[in-house]
Amino acid sequence: MLRLTRFEELAEATGPLHLALGVFDGVHLGHRGVIGRALEAARREGGKAGVVTFDPHPIRVLAPEKAPRALLATLDHKAHLLAELGVDLLFAIHFDEAFARMEAETFIDRLCMAPVKTISIGEDWKFGHARRGDVPMLRTFSAERGFRLEAVPPVMADGERISSTRIRQAIRDGNLAAASSMLGRTYSVEGHVMEGRKLGRQLGFPTANVATGDVQLPPDGVWAVRAALEDEKLEGVANLGVRPTVDGVQHALEVHLFDFVGDLYHRTLEVTFISHLRGEKKFGSLDELKHQIGLDAESARTILAETP
Repeated sequence: MLRLTRFEELAEATGPLHLALGVFDGVHLGHRGVIGRALEAARREGGKAGVVTFDPHPIRVLAPEKAPRALLATLDHKAHLLAELGVDLLFAIHFDEAFARMEAETFIDRLCMAPVKTISIGEDWKFGHARRGDVPMLRTFSAERGFRLEAVPPVMADGERISSTRIRQAIRDGNLAAASSMLGRTYSVEGHVMEGRKLGRQLGFPTANVATGDVQLPPDGVWAVRAALEDEKLEGVANLGVRPTVDGVQHALEVHLFDFVGDLYHRTLEVTFISHLRGEKKFGSLDELKHQIGLDAESARTILAETP
């Protein structure tokens, strides 16, 4: 997938372009409805399906006191999810105070420097300075600029609109089944594997220390997990928390991958949380911890063998 960061790069893209516009945190089912319109247009008419998004999340610039402490996906993970959907192009605009002052008309004019044939948005999406851009404005611009506007209604679940806020709360509560049903996929996080203290290796259970950034994580404790390393599918057991037995203070996600041999450092690992095994606990000795990790690994293998 082609990744762009400047309007000038978008203008040079070969078209026609069918663009979905939005923040798309988590790429949940509501977002997929919007993105799907761009994908359908590209399949029907030819050209490229693209996503125009913003980084960081606009609310962190416009109203940081109201911004969520955690998001559902880093920009790189979002790119990975979009590529899996078949998106050809990701234009991630750096959102800062200067960009926030851009008038809605200017934003659309700059987008239309490229050969845009479709713009797809959520029907209540607002954009531009003072949030003046909306569906009626885009309908006027679509006639003038020659693109088709797709305004997509929200997707509902249990009588309520699916939103990133609802999904984050479900994950915080440990209700990953609800989160996954709204996401349209099993919830996962993605990050680079960083060097740690290598204590797991000393205990006979080497772990990958996954840098997850500021994404929303489920409750602390030990989890049965599945992982993806590029095209390789793996299974394992993970500890999420501060590791009190070894006097840890920094919150971390450490994953022991079953039967894996190789170097993971600085590679990207996607971790999917399957089942919560137990809460985090401080053990009286490293031997006790080692024994419990062995039991956890056995439990995780059993659960993963029984879980599709």
